[in-house]
Amino acid sequence: MDTALFSPSSLFACSDGSSSEEEEDVHQSFEERRHHFPGMELLIREFSFHQLNANLLWPGSLNFAEWLVQNKSWVEGRRIIELGSGTGALAIFLQKSFQILNITTSDYDDQEIEDNIAHNCRVNGVVPVLPHIKHSWGDPFPCSDPDWDLVIASDILLYVKQYDNLIKTLSFLLNCYKIKGNKESSRSSENDMDTQQLRPVFLMSWRRRIGKEDESLFFHGCKNAGLEVEHLGSRVYCITPGEIIIEEAA
Repeated sequence: MDTALFSPSSLFACSDGSSSEEEEDVHQSFEERRHHFPGMELLIREFSFHQLNANLLWPGSLNFAEWLVQNKSWVEGRRIIELGSGTGALAIFLQKSFQILNITTSDYDDQEIEDNIAHNCRVNGVVPVLPHIKHSWGDPFPCSDPDWDLVIASDILLYVKQYDNLIKTLSFLLNCYKIKGNKESSRSSENDMDTQQLRPVFLMSWRRRIGKEDESLFFHGCKNAGLEVEHLGSRVYCITPGEIIIEEAA
């Protein structure tokens, strides 16, 4: 299997996600590589270069796939959106592994990324292709009434300057979600189920190594925004809103 490469210059993106160099003039090309996920092999088309760094499959995705297979209860029956989907490989794997899942991909407001995810869906037999939302972190979210109870991501802490924007998007998705049902049944559910399974949850795998001080800025920022952070092991983190919001059924 070929080794995926990324451009070092893409590490120095400006705060708006654009590059400070003249990378936007680079002619776009692709490489197709086979990646081994638990129980399956996926053929993934990756950008040879992408100015927004959505050009390759990051190591956290493979680690996260293994963890989710071993911890199926976190994903079964959930409505899922993935932030920073990149090539879409992780979402494609989850859709093929847990066929009842409802998964939406998302990434920067960039048509090339959406088109490439759709291509990877089709070549790996995921048809119709997964729904996709173009969203740059920190911008108003395209959906004003989010209905995802599980947000996932892998290796998205590369750009320290984007942490505030990422936390803003996370806070919106987690705090705006409302558990549907009447109060009595919801209270009963709280007694019968793990509390984590009631809450909207952000699960993140983070394998790339950056300075601990930089990394901690994200987790401290989450706590300052009223989000609770828990390390589940294997560098997988669970982030939840401070309070559970229940929308009473009519």
